[in-house]
Amino acid sequence: MSKINWKPGNMIYPLPAVLVTCGNCKDNYNIITIAWTGTICTNPPMTYISVRPSRHSYKIIEETKEFVINLSNEKLVRAVDYCGVKSGRDIDKFKEMNLTIEKAREVEAPLIAESPVNIECKVKEIIKLGSHDMFMAEVVAVNADEKYLDNNNKFHLDKSNPICYSHGTYFGLGKKLGTFGYSVAKKSTKNKKSKKMRKPTKK
Repeated sequence: MSKINWKPGNMIYPLPAVLVTCGNCKDNYNIITIAWTGTICTNPPMTYISVRPSRHSYKIIEETKEFVINLSNEKLVRAVDYCGVKSGRDIDKFKEMNLTIEKAREVEAPLIAESPVNIECKVKEIIKLGSHDMFMAEVVAVNADEKYLDNNNKFHLDKSNPICYSHGTYFGLGKKLGTFGYSVAKKSTKNKKSKKMRKPTKK
């Protein structure tokens, strides 16, 4: 199999496309779409976002040292795109996208009520890298929409129809291919999981 040799670049796709909210009062609340984000530590729970210094939200986060990662889904895909191409210097993105402001528990930055999960973060360090600076942050609270909880209080994010971003295009996540550990699970365990996944037939 032949492969083309490209210059070094960021080719780790697909990526999450999240709505990051920031600000400490209604006068400076803003939303920025971020794809450069992810988990960096389990204990303590830590995450990051990388932002261009030229972006309007950069200065807000730098000053307040707080932000909220609002996970997105298919219903929010238009807002995800809009908040990535429009600047909060000129418009109120909450108003333009009809998004509902909700008060956070541990930070002053607002939550987006329509998001299935809101992750409240406090910045621990800002690392200057080049085109983007990385805001390393500790997760101080997580807010999950209870309608995605089952009877055993297990959270099913897949039921919210999450989206991802790859090379300029937004995608739904599609069908489930396997669960963690399925490649090494014993046959009896696989069969049990398979039965659980099957829908009950109507009699």
